[in-house]
Amino acid sequence: MDFVYADRLQQLPPYLFAEIDRAKAEALQKGMDVIDLGVGDPDIPTPAPIVEALKKAAEKPVNYRYPSYAGMLSFRQAAAEWYQKRFDVELNPQTEVLTLIGSKEGIAHLPLAFINPGDIALVPTPAYPVYHIGTLFAGGKSYFMPLLEENNFLPDLDKIPSDIAQRAKIMFLNYPNNPTAAVAEAEFFEKAIFFAKKNEIMICHDAAYTELYYDNYKPISFLNLPGAKEVGIEIHSLSKTYNMTGWRIGFAVGNPSVIAGLGKVKSNIDSGVFQAVQEAGIIALRSDEALVEANRKIYQERRDVMVKGLREIGFDLNPPKATFYLWVKVPQGYDSASFCTRLLKEAGIVVTPGSGFGEPGEGYFRIALTVDKARLEEAVERMKNIAL
Repeated sequence: MDFVYADRLQQLPPYLFAEIDRAKAEALQKGMDVIDLGVGDPDIPTPAPIVEALKKAAEKPVNYRYPSYAGMLSFRQAAAEWYQKRFDVELNPQTEVLTLIGSKEGIAHLPLAFINPGDIALVPTPAYPVYHIGTLFAGGKSYFMPLLEENNFLPDLDKIPSDIAQRAKIMFLNYPNNPTAAVAEAEFFEKAIFFAKKNEIMICHDAAYTELYYDNYKPISFLNLPGAKEVGIEIHSLSKTYNMTGWRIGFAVGNPSVIAGLGKVKSNIDSGVFQAVQEAGIIALRSDEALVEANRKIYQERRDVMVKGLREIGFDLNPPKATFYLWVKVPQGYDSASFCTRLLKEAGIVVTPGSGFGEPGEGYFRIALTVDKARLEEAVERMKNIAL
């Protein structure tokens, strides 16, 4: 018997990365040697001290029981300490920090706490799909803020109609940005905070990539700015910083009422992060910065190899200051999908069509630097051989 999906599922576009996995699987079935630059999943192992901490914590009987939905206080304290050390932002671990089952979970659940059917969320585009999907699941409507090259891939808040701004409940931001690799400075965040206060809008800043930066550039936290904690929260993840994507652990920090609302949703939907993972997360957050710096060096080398190779082919791009993504214009004569299809079929290279992240992403493709240097060099050679 076939059952009809709920309307909320029927509204959804095909999930971008599921489509990529399907196309990749087809190529592999044909025996093709595929170089996967499609999904932002680190290939570098989780640092050994973190893994060892998990092993020890997994042997503790106390950790076999249901964890707190809010997270262990000791983990929240470690997150607050990390924010103080990294960003000079002071947080109360009791009321201003909430443990998440990865940042994706927190982003998706936030609209359930604050969006009523018909309410508006301000959603960047191109963007990580979950901002829009979480809004839809809550019965809300997305007003899309285009991220355009001429505006340094920052939303133009002045172009948001006043009636939309007055109806909006949440604005999602993400810097350093996925997929464009753009960064935001204090001036932009100050403007966003002013806009949010004026229109009584909550800001949710997805800060998953703040620790993947290069050339001595150091991203700031949204919460560094005066008034930020009055209007919103920031969501961070251990996934990219410590190569822990599969561990599913992150945290939200900031405005206590927002943290409490998100926590109320979580208390009714999930049962928290396995405490052994939280114990390992504490070791990660309190670890030597050298662990993260080693990551940055690897990704910077990969970035430089790929930027150099693409320029030799004829692509015009600047090295990104942060993230492990390259956001590249497709060659003339292609749209995003046709170019990415050709790369997969003729060169065995998986990249992500920019159009999959939203309409303004048409004309671009995204490369994830999540394979080793030798494979990136091979990818460049394959691209040269198909005469783009």
